[in-house]
Amino acid sequence: MARYMEAQCRLCRREGMKLYLKGDRCYSGKCAVDRKGYAPGMHRQSRKKVSEYGTQLREKQKTRRIYGVLEKQFRNYFEKAERQRGITGENLLRLLERRLDNVVYRLGLGSSRVEARQLVRHGHFTVNGRKVNIPSYLTRVGDIIEVREKSKESPRIKELMERAAEKTQPPWLEYDPEPARGRVIALPARDQIDVPVQEHLIVELYSR
Repeated sequence: MARYMEAQCRLCRREGMKLYLKGDRCYSGKCAVDRKGYAPGMHRQSRKKVSEYGTQLREKQKTRRIYGVLEKQFRNYFEKAERQRGITGENLLRLLERRLDNVVYRLGLGSSRVEARQLVRHGHFTVNGRKVNIPSYLTRVGDIIEVREKSKESPRIKELMERAAEKTQPPWLEYDPEPARGRVIALPARDQIDVPVQEHLIVELYSR
């Protein structure tokens, strides 16, 4: 499966903001955005006027990078959102939020979406009692996401479970710390999705 193999911090620098791709490092003094507040590359500090298309493209790239989705997959999400009732941009964000790796991250069982994706791939979680190791699995209302029993012995998983117990959950999720179990209680509304994205620009880009 294709995936981004370069330094994650370059993506944040390219977008000119923290995308919180490396968990705890993003909150420390080691954060590349804080140390190097300019885009990577030879012409990193040159100022160029950004066109309307360029602004739309950057918004799409930023959203892809936040959720860790490749181009073709992102386009498929958009086409699916377009077929659904409601506002296309909000439908798109709702689909991305429902990904299993994102739900694990939102529950606090991963310090970043990157770590949550890795933990899902390694089979540390079940959905409705069945092991699921597909990060893009789309959760539904009523789904129960739980840490597998044998995974609870892992020191890292234990640490994440302790953090999740202290974390405030988004309104569309609930978490029970004793069995380390989360549940999707509703679809996320737009005002409950705290990503710095102007989704209408993505819709405009794909509508060209």
